[in-house]
Amino acid sequence: MIPAPGKIVCVGANYRSHIVEMGSSLPEYPTIFAKFTDALIGATDDIQLPPEDAWIDWEAELAIVIGTPGRRIDPAHALDHVAGYTVLNDVSMRGYQFRTNQWLQGKSWEKSTPLGPALVTPDEVDHAARIRTVIDGETVQDSTIDDLLFGPREIIAYLSTLFTLRPGDVIATGTPDGVGFAREPKQFLRPGNLVETTIDGLGTLRNRAVAEANYSRARRRHEKGSGADRAGRPLTP
Repeated sequence: MIPAPGKIVCVGANYRSHIVEMGSSLPEYPTIFAKFTDALIGATDDIQLPPEDAWIDWEAELAIVIGTPGRRIDPAHALDHVAGYTVLNDVSMRGYQFRTNQWLQGKSWEKSTPLGPALVTPDEVDHAARIRTVIDGETVQDSTIDDLLFGPREIIAYLSTLFTLRPGDVIATGTPDGVGFAREPKQFLRPGNLVETTIDGLGTLRNRAVAEANYSRARRRHEKGSGADRAGRPLTP
C-alpha cells in the first residue's frame, strides 16, 4: 500500500491507559521517535523475530498517512492534509528499547512492523473506533482510539512545526494498554504466534511471528558471546 514512505514518525506514550500501565505520568508534549522503511511489512506478511532479543512485544496503533504536504499546519486544518488512516503494529524489541533512554534501537528492526490492510478516509472512521490485538485467539489489547492523549490534529500540527509533512509520510499514533511488557508475568511473541491487529472500520492485520532466517545459527553465536545483554537481562525472559 505504501511501499516506501519518506518518513515514518511514531508517537510513544500516547494512550492514557498505556501511560498508566507503564507507571508514567502524562507527558506535556508528544514523545517522538522514528522508524525506517526496512521495518515495514505487509498486512499478511510474517513478523521476523530476531535472535538477539527475546522480549518482543506487540503494539496496535492507528496510523495516519499524509496526502497533502504542509509545514506549521493549523490544528483546525490538519485533517485536510490526511490521505487516510490505516493500521500499524509497532512490534517492539523491548530488550534493546530499554538499553538506553532512546527508543529507536528497539523500534526499527527489519521486517518487524505490519502496516495495512487499507487506507480509509478520516470521515469514514468513528472517533471512538475499537482497537485491539488478538494473539492465537486471546485478546490482549482492547480499547478505543478516543483514549489518545494527543489526537491526529494535535500530532500533525506538532510534527509539521519540526519539518514538512509530505504525501506518503506515515505517522503512528501510539498504543493502548495491554502490551506484553506490562503484564505479570510478562508475555512476549514466540515463533508460530498468529497476531491479529484490528481497528474497526480499518480492517485487520494478520501476521505470523516466525524465527528470522538463520535464527538458530545467529542465536548460538549471540549466546556464545554473552549469556545476558549489557543491561544484565537474560536472552530469554
